[in-house]
Amino acid sequence: MKKIVWISLLLTFGGSAFSQSQEAAASDTSWMHIYRKTATKINDLVHTRLKVSFDYDKAWMYGEAWITLHPQFYPTDSLTLDAKGMDIQVVDLVKGSRRLPLKYTYDSLQLHITLDKTYSEGTDYTLFIRYISRPNLLKEHGSAAITDAKGLYFINPRGTDKNKPIEIWTQGETESNSVWFPTIDKPNQKTTEEIYMTVPAKYVTLSNGLLISQKANHDGTRTDYWRLDLPIAPYLFFMGVGDYAIVHDHYKNIPVDYYVEHKYASVAKKIFGETPAMIGFYSKILGVPYVWPKYDQIVGRDYVSGAMENATATLHEEDAYQNARQLVDGNRWEDDISHELFHHWFGDLVTCESWSNITLNESFADYGETLWDTYRHGQDAGDARSEQDRENYLANPDNETKDLVRFYYKDKEDVFDGVSYAKGGAILNMLRHYVGDSAFFKSLNLYLNKYKFKSTEAQQLRLAFEEVTGKDLNWFWNQWYYGSGQPDLTINYEYQNQQERVIIDQTQKTGKVFKLPFYIDGYSKGYQKKRYPVWVKNLADTFYFPSAQKPSWVNVDAEKILLAKKTDNKGADEFEQQYEFAGNYMDRKEALEYFAHNKPDDLAMGLKDRYFGLRLYTLEHYEKGITYTDPPVLSVIEKMAESDPSKKVQAKAIELLAKLDNAKYQPLFTKFVDDSSYSVAGASLEGLIKLEPDQAYTLAKKYSGDAMGELAQVIASVLAKNPHPEDFPILLDIYRNSPISQTKVQETINFAKYLVTVKDSAQAKEGVDEIMNFRNKIPEQYRKYVDPVFRQMFTRIAGTQRDAGNSGAADYIENLIP
Repeated sequence: MKKIVWISLLLTFGGSAFSQSQEAAASDTSWMHIYRKTATKINDLVHTRLKVSFDYDKAWMYGEAWITLHPQFYPTDSLTLDAKGMDIQVVDLVKGSRRLPLKYTYDSLQLHITLDKTYSEGTDYTLFIRYISRPNLLKEHGSAAITDAKGLYFINPRGTDKNKPIEIWTQGETESNSVWFPTIDKPNQKTTEEIYMTVPAKYVTLSNGLLISQKANHDGTRTDYWRLDLPIAPYLFFMGVGDYAIVHDHYKNIPVDYYVEHKYASVAKKIFGETPAMIGFYSKILGVPYVWPKYDQIVGRDYVSGAMENATATLHEEDAYQNARQLVDGNRWEDDISHELFHHWFGDLVTCESWSNITLNESFADYGETLWDTYRHGQDAGDARSEQDRENYLANPDNETKDLVRFYYKDKEDVFDGVSYAKGGAILNMLRHYVGDSAFFKSLNLYLNKYKFKSTEAQQLRLAFEEVTGKDLNWFWNQWYYGSGQPDLTINYEYQNQQERVIIDQTQKTGKVFKLPFYIDGYSKGYQKKRYPVWVKNLADTFYFPSAQKPSWVNVDAEKILLAKKTDNKGADEFEQQYEFAGNYMDRKEALEYFAHNKPDDLAMGLKDRYFGLRLYTLEHYEKGITYTDPPVLSVIEKMAESDPSKKVQAKAIELLAKLDNAKYQPLFTKFVDDSSYSVAGASLEGLIKLEPDQAYTLAKKYSGDAMGELAQVIASVLAKNPHPEDFPILLDIYRNSPISQTKVQETINFAKYLVTVKDSAQAKEGVDEIMNFRNKIPEQYRKYVDPVFRQMFTRIAGTQRDAGNSGAADYIENLIP
């Protein structure tokens, strides 16, 4: 599952109230004494057969389930199934062509069944259950990864919102699929499946496995029969229903289809089209072919997470949608696509046996993004992705207190965080460098082949690595998988008596001492390198290297793979050589960071970096206040604004020129305001508006016909400052189409300020409803901390309506948030 990072959004929006809530939550430590064991297996799922139909008016699903099981080992005469919030109507034992009613009790969450006799190990039995799923009557909360846990979602079921299609989709992880079918909803269960879905004939369906048949019914419905003959965990079951275009693709003889709204059919392959190449790459690098019969991807409106790896049927949130102009700036969803696909090896083929071991799913999927970025976009891109992991993990101090494998947590949803994703990905990168590429991928091959279609814990991954490498890796697992935090390193250098001394101190305050294998490179004449393997094992270690002359500079952690906070006490001359001669992404980024804070004149090196990300990083430092008007620097930025191969870099260069308010750049802005890139066009429009403020409104209106991304935000800023009733649809669409990101918070505040000026009651209500759509995507347990902000905004908007005599609209707006 690829999550939306809500915590950073909420810190921005809820401010101190959210921070205080986190502190209050931290004061409850009762959960620290509750060991979260792997679920006991009394009965094993074998096969699940479902027949379902939908009541769109009630948002109910009518279901029939045939569930085949057998005892795990010990004889048993009873069975407990998870079945959340259902109306249970029939529970029978299937005996050939007959059905025998069974005794049961139901507490709204679990179905406790007394079997007709005691069954022994390996003896199959099949139950028939008729039920109604009523997901909207269930109250379950989600996490930072998913906003709630209803399992089954009816989107705009009555068609009252003309701007939103009618859809149905499901979200199972962690244990929510038992809202729509009875099962043993634990990740250490596996079952094959069949699903018969009866839907209005105008809609298409998607589920796990292959579509075996379709049958037209006399009442205007159609029944689609889907089947998957390979066993999967119950949380990976999926149903999707809607008016989708199906865009066909393939990898070899494996169907690869994309389910998108019709207006995106023409760009579906531009969004998802790397999927076949990803399947081929992952199959080759792992030595394990893609085992599933097909791979489909579907986009769901109002989805409660980022994306979900349902077996053979991945679900993405609507931010995956991008038009052709957005894609000019790069496919923002490519990492998510690779993440969910890699799960089809790590998570779907081999599944974590408990949520405590979620690293076996999510850390691998996170690292799968790095592997793909390196393969497709080059080593710098892969290194940048690894650095993003380290930064994401270190950005939240709370992460430093959590083990990667967590047997103690307050709620199972809590493990979907920056430790399981970002830190876990960084740990796999360190492990790869420690054992070597060949051993790393051979170990993964062994792990996948040995445990395919089974569930595992982290120790089984260790044993696979030990079997291949012959190394005892308990120290690595104990330190990184079953421990928390990371080292804080201070690095100093001394040269005396023809020896270079490298002094490394671990300064973390946790009392832990980390063992760290890595390389130190010593350079002479700037570029001549000698490499030394070292181990840091103590709070203070000193390494001695013979050198007839003082080295030009020394590079500690030469491969830049350590998950650590580092203070590297080198000087400007040494960082200049590091930038020029070391060569990898992090070497150059560290040098640029040093220049930005200590020697700004050298920052200009980054303007000509080979990797667009570091050119952009350099421009962003100039944007923060470093002078860039010196002719040598300015001339480079001017060239970047004219012709940088990266549209993101070009746009940032134009933004910097726009800040200078210099009329000589007007031809440049005019040239690029019609650029195919929204980023470049937006920066150029902003430049023109700065030079011609009296033409701002006219220019904004001129380019509002096709505006998204940065261009849309420039236009929205202008139109909101010059409100006209006829511009409301433009501003509403801009806000509605803005993806959920850090900027969405400020966009929400800006849109609310604009709505304060709107006197038309219908427009005000429609605008507030759209803000509520954003609010409702915030995880339910967090809303109470941000609702005061929304309530304050709505009170001001309602005040305008009351002043305008629209008391009905005012009451409606004021009562949206209790």
